[in-house]
Amino acid sequence: MKKIYLHPLPVRVWHWINAIGFIILILTGVQIRFVDQVGLMSFETAVQIHSWLGFILLANYFIWFVYYIFTGKFFKIYIPPFWKPVEFIKICIRQAKYYAYGIMIGDENPHHPVPENKFNPLQQISYLFIMAVLIPVQIITGLMLWDPQLFGSVVSLIGGIQVATLIHTALWIFFSAFIIVHFYLATLGVTPMTHIKAMFTGYEDEH
Repeated sequence: MKKIYLHPLPVRVWHWINAIGFIILILTGVQIRFVDQVGLMSFETAVQIHSWLGFILLANYFIWFVYYIFTGKFFKIYIPPFWKPVEFIKICIRQAKYYAYGIMIGDENPHHPVPENKFNPLQQISYLFIMAVLIPVQIITGLMLWDPQLFGSVVSLIGGIQVATLIHTALWIFFSAFIIVHFYLATLGVTPMTHIKAMFTGYEDEH
């Protein structure tokens, strides 16, 4: 079977740092939020790990942003063809039908990834919203909670530290659920390990 090089090394390194970091952030977040019910580690240790890892993922996000912007791949890979709304809606519906029942009866995936268009239309919308909106909001609210005084003007602008906590916690729940869904979708390749192996090797079986 022909293989196609979909994931360059910088993307794979960024992906796995992000994946491991998010899982640890979620676990330390559980410890911080439910300090009286969970005993994974001390509250102080959880806060320290959460804070340091937050800055590592902030740097990782910056690397992702610079890589995709300066290679020009951000617009090719993440931006859906909104200038062709009718055509785009059609391929979204076709992809949704595939996920809804086509995949269960052995239909062929309507999207065939290539390096410059590796996300199907539903992935494009989802990942664009996550990378361009949700993660920056999570980073910003995380910085507010890390030092409410330093970021006091921004905290006041959004309505107080309780609002920042609420947004940060809501996104923590979202990302916890997203990782589960993301892992499930990653098993829907030609074989259950096709997409996962591709994130290690960069090469994916063409279908």
